[in-house]
Amino acid sequence: TQVLIEEQVRNTWGDTLPVEASLQIRFTAGPVDEAELISAFWMDKDTGSFLANAVTQDGITHRLQGLALATLSLPVPTRRLMPGEIVSGADIKTVDLPVARVGAFTLTDAEMLEGMQVRRMLAQGRPVMRQSVMEPLVIGRGDKVNILYDDGRLVVTAPGRALTDAHRGQDVRIVNLVSNNALTAIAREDGLVEVIR
Repeated sequence: TQVLIEEQVRNTWGDTLPVEASLQIRFTAGPVDEAELISAFWMDKDTGSFLANAVTQDGITHRLQGLALATLSLPVPTRRLMPGEIVSGADIKTVDLPVARVGAFTLTDAEMLEGMQVRRMLAQGRPVMRQSVMEPLVIGRGDKVNILYDDGRLVVTAPGRALTDAHRGQDVRIVNLVSNNALTAIAREDGLVEVIR
């Protein structure tokens, strides 16, 4: 009976139910051990309340009533994280939350959260929105940087200073301390930028 009801619930929710969601079916009235088929099924998508007619092998119809709860396993912070902090594996735990509490921009994978820099304060035990974290800054405004130019035949390096902040792979404005020229480079890693011509 449980499997038959779960099929009906998944069909009713359709595409709005994430594939990785777990379903918990709770019967409040009339659970039947061995139903052959569900002859009628109604469910309120918002609350998960359902009514069903289950037909047994003997042809007897039983009215079933219950609640279907869809949950997702999500990474949440184990403590409050402030802007600028880097999220470590120890700062994350996985909890099951109702799908209704999961927004379209909620991070659902711990790997997408670990190593990120906090942009907006993250509350303990609450789902994390994509826009609340970012790739960590590798270049900060005012940092000394090594400027690299490599065209395959010629490799040149020079000292420089960053005029703006940048994440890995992002454009950064710098000044070449040898020529005193301002230019745009790409942030590669801590203290290293690359000029592409």
